[in-house]
Amino acid sequence: MKISHLLQLYEQGQRNFSGVDLRGADLSRVVLVSVNLTGANLQGANLSYAFLTKSNLSHASLNWANLSYAKLSETKWENADLTKANLQGAFMVKSKLNNARLSGANFSYANLRQANLAGANLCGAKLFNINLRQANLSKTNCDWVNLKAGRLSGACFKNISLNEVNLSGTFLNGIDLSGADLRYVNFSRARLSGSNFARANLSRANLEETSLKNANLQGAKLIGARLFGADLTKANLSKANLTKADLTLVNLQDAILKHAILEDTLLDRHLSQYSSGDRCWEYVVP
Repeated sequence: MKISHLLQLYEQGQRNFSGVDLRGADLSRVVLVSVNLTGANLQGANLSYAFLTKSNLSHASLNWANLSYAKLSETKWENADLTKANLQGAFMVKSKLNNARLSGANFSYANLRQANLAGANLCGAKLFNINLRQANLSKTNCDWVNLKAGRLSGACFKNISLNEVNLSGTFLNGIDLSGADLRYVNFSRARLSGSNFARANLSRANLEETSLKNANLQGAKLIGARLFGADLTKANLSKANLTKADLTLVNLQDAILKHAILEDTLLDRHLSQYSSGDRCWEYVVP
């Protein structure tokens, strides 16, 4: 279908364009609000700065499409293919991307607050400085994803895959990653206050200079973890395994370390006395 014909039909009130073939089409800055584009072929199409608010693109093909800075709030993308698509700066608040294929896509600076990405494949995607606050990321594949400086407070991480993901500088306050496999994950300089890491595997994770105030690390595996300069004020580390972890310059004020394993743990030379409950009242830097 020619673009001019599609826009003419839209102006006449038609909203159903399911299955339309617009491969490589230039639709930049187009306004198509509340349209049905299910199953459409938009591979390589240019939709930058387009308005597709409340539209349905479920099962659509958008490989290599350019959706940068598009207005896409409350859109539906269930089972859509956005592999290698450019969504930099896109506004996608409350969008539904359940089971979408998003591997290698660029979501840098995009706003996906309260979006639903359950079951989506984000493997290798660029999510630098993304807004995913209160988003649903359950069962999402985030392996090798760059989430540096992202905002994810209040997001759901149930059964998420985070193999070697970059979460440095992210805002993750109050999240629940209890029991998660977080080996080798980069959390450096992240904000993790009040988060739940109970029984999580953080072995050899990078937690340097992170804020873990009031965090729950009860029973967590932190074997070989790098915690240099981290703030663990009032954190619960009871029964945590800190074997060979680096706790140099860590703030452990009022942290609970009851039954924690500290074998071969790297500590500063002077650690103040513990109370009978194994709570550290002050961490003294040499």
